[in-house]
Amino acid sequence: MLDLDLDSVNESLRDADAAEVVRWALNLQVPTIATTSMGRNAAVMLHLVSQIDRNLPTIWVDTGYNLRDTYIVAERLIKDLGLNMHVYTPEMTSERRNAIMGGIPTVDEEDLHQEFTRQVKLEPFDRALAEFKPQIWLTGIRREETEHRKSLDIVSVDGRGIVKVAPIFSWSDQQVEDYMARFELPTCKHYFDPTKVHDGRECGLHTAA
Repeated sequence: MLDLDLDSVNESLRDADAAEVVRWALNLQVPTIATTSMGRNAAVMLHLVSQIDRNLPTIWVDTGYNLRDTYIVAERLIKDLGLNMHVYTPEMTSERRNAIMGGIPTVDEEDLHQEFTRQVKLEPFDRALAEFKPQIWLTGIRREETEHRKSLDIVSVDGRGIVKVAPIFSWSDQQVEDYMARFELPTCKHYFDPTKVHDGRECGLHTAA
């Protein structure tokens, strides 16, 4: 694990722009990945990273429950930005899982929902981590998105010991929209994450130990 003074690092990056944060991470010259959910404004981080290092491995865990709009926008971004994209999918098809579980578990079925999340998000992501063995994880999380993320910072260490670097951590919704408009990036207007159940819930990737 990288030996970083997180307080010092975060203080030094507090006023840096997003591109500078990406460059700081890459300049550490350790195994690094970026991730994407291919959500509504995923193009921001994909574009930002591609402008600095198009060869950086980008991991997309495709749950198998994405909507048509998501796949169309994703293919456009992968092609237009020339991304080094690696897609990981669950070992079981969504149709088979729906038959076994009776559909996507609800918020009242906590144990079943945790197993669902493990199958469609955590297990595929664990395979990606095993393959790339990253010490740095570039992520598009932002402070204002969930209560858990408010407890983090630009640079943090997750339960796995991976250093998470969030270049747009302090961005507002308006800053995201402005960036999308400035670079005429496509947006995924219809996005569905089956692991969240309700707004403000974590999908599991950022809370797993």
